[in-house]
Amino acid sequence: MTNRIKVDRPEPTCMVISIDRPDKKNALTHAMYTAITEALGDAAEEPAVRAAVITGTNGCFTAGNDLGNFLEKPPVDHDSPVFRFLQTIATFPKPLIAAVDGVAVGVGTTLLFHCDLVYTTANAVFQLPFVSLGLTPEAAVSFLLPRLVGYQRAAEILLTADPFDADTASTMGLINQIVPADQLMKTALKKARKIASLPPVSIQQTKRLMKQRLHPVVMETLLNEAEVFVRRLKSPEAQEAFSAFLEKRAPDFSKF
Repeated sequence: MTNRIKVDRPEPTCMVISIDRPDKKNALTHAMYTAITEALGDAAEEPAVRAAVITGTNGCFTAGNDLGNFLEKPPVDHDSPVFRFLQTIATFPKPLIAAVDGVAVGVGTTLLFHCDLVYTTANAVFQLPFVSLGLTPEAAVSFLLPRLVGYQRAAEILLTADPFDADTASTMGLINQIVPADQLMKTALKKARKIASLPPVSIQQTKRLMKQRLHPVVMETLLNEAEVFVRRLKSPEAQEAFSAFLEKRAPDFSKF
């Protein structure tokens, strides 16, 4: 285990990357982003690995960024750990499967747009709370979400920052299947093994072909979002939102 990221090989052809910080609701630090990025890099480069699974712990996928760590050393450019992770997952060449139980906040939801298969429990809760923190979307979600669900539904999700449940995510097409909690990893690994048993070059080229038309727009949007996100972090609105969160009070945006 490195920086609360656990990497397992249940069999030679499948890698499982687990976010394992349940005492902090699997909130992600800079070091954890770096560990996931390195694990994905290893999976991409190792020929024996034909599929990867990313998951959290029972009852929690990830609550998003560790705000204390995030504010102590905020991202300043595209080379910051969070943006390196987003670029890596957006370009990961092999099949990537997500197994989601419990809360998936912020990056916990945005990363799913770059997974090939997503399985959840009925307890999964998704949220894109960027505007409530005075921020803007990441991971090219400002492009990918309207494309998936249409502009109005995307606007409702992004502009209200309201959470939504697994049934809603399924209707949207964000996830493949809702499964019982005790079957979540079994289902994800079964799919990973199935894919891993097929011709690997054919699998990877099929993924590339499905994504090739979108890839330039996704990467351009991802980088543009990162620039806006970094600027927003310094904004008075974001400072008020973060202060209110840390002080456990309601934010006051009436003066902006």
